[in-house]
Amino acid sequence: MTPDSIPRIGPGFRLQWEAAQDCHVLLYPEGMVKLNGSAGHIMSRCDGSKRISEIVSDLEAAFNVSGLEGDVLGFIDVAAGKRWLVEAGAQP
Repeated sequence: MTPDSIPRIGPGFRLQWEAAQDCHVLLYPEGMVKLNGSAGHIMSRCDGSKRISEIVSDLEAAFNVSGLEGDVLGFIDVAAGKRWLVEAGAQP
């Protein structure tokens, strides 16, 4: 994906906050993936309405840091490889 891509949660997956685990989790029919804090913050913004560049800007503003684009794109590439994320409008 590129900074102009619009990611969303992949088919068959559901992201939710799990209070008992104190983290975001990604649920799928065979189980669950417990996400670390950074992954949860990124995934929670991948709702199919924002470009990756907008997600990066939002994260940088929320945490008062800069230079996150490489890390965010790297995570999104890994998540897309696992089919946790797909481009909005892409067919399953």
